[in-house]
Amino acid sequence: MFFFGQDIGIDLGTATVIAYIKGKGIVLREPSVVAVDNNTGDVLAVGQEARRMLGRTPGNIVATRPLKDGVISDYTVTEKMLKYFINKIGGKSIFAPRIMICIPSQVTEVEKKAVIDAASQAGARKVYLIEEPIAAAIGAGIDISKPCGNMIVDIGGGTTDIAVISLGGSVVSSSIKVAGDKFDEAVVKYIKKKHNVIIGDRTAEELKVNIGCVYPKIQDVEMDIRGRDLSTGLPKTLTVSSSEMMEALIEPAMMIVDAVHSVLEKTPPELSADISDKGIYMTGGGALLDGLDKLLKEKTGINVMIAQDTVSCVALGTGKALDNLDSLDGKRKI
Repeated sequence: MFFFGQDIGIDLGTATVIAYIKGKGIVLREPSVVAVDNNTGDVLAVGQEARRMLGRTPGNIVATRPLKDGVISDYTVTEKMLKYFINKIGGKSIFAPRIMICIPSQVTEVEKKAVIDAASQAGARKVYLIEEPIAAAIGAGIDISKPCGNMIVDIGGGTTDIAVISLGGSVVSSSIKVAGDKFDEAVVKYIKKKHNVIIGDRTAEELKVNIGCVYPKIQDVEMDIRGRDLSTGLPKTLTVSSSEMMEALIEPAMMIVDAVHSVLEKTPPELSADISDKGIYMTGGGALLDGLDKLLKEKTGINVMIAQDTVSCVALGTGKALDNLDSLDGKRKI
């Protein structure tokens, strides 16, 4: 049950929705996938159950991800998904919760309004927005209120958000639509081009997680996967090595490195000095890609640290920001 004044922090990610309740911590972690019946418009499954249906549904059922590149691409489905998760967290209650939602740092006013409207329609009493890099920094345990520079690289499913933070706000920030999904796409394209085999997104993700790397490994590792041979149209099993995965993933990885480079170029010199002393903090699920921290360190010459519990950093930061809701009240609402 919701208590009066119950506050919820939501990391509304392209790949995963993570929810935090004040006083309870993280209470929900589900894939942001919804299965809808096309004939009736009814939601058949949400989260983990819907994810299992991806690529395996009959014609009248569509399993979709209503968020693309960090923003809402299907408003109605997003609203239904949020309503489902809010009810799952707290059940029915006479008190609507206050909700704080993370958004990428470079979203437009229209995209912000879509998030607020979807959360309001889903049952929120009041909606607040917080930029992902700021939430990630708070979740990583960085004191962002001091007048010194901290650099955060938050690699999610749809976007990579890069920001230099000082005195509680972003001084320089950038958001690029290269993140976990783009890595998966790169793997699908590579396997198709090199082996003439088509694999699904889930298989690509398993390859990325298990043997993916963007920096040479000491020992090459291999993994067997199944796909459809384009020349025969029949199922085929093939073995993929980590060195092949590096070939597939290096291009999107370098796009992230270049984006970090361009943010560093725009950073005021005093803050640049702070960053070179303290290093760069990486958060988000994409930060776990093997060797990405080493590649970034090699290309920038700055120490790179991966935050503890990196996948939950943004949600944890949102949760901590909820403690200041009363002082923020009305300021973050668009």
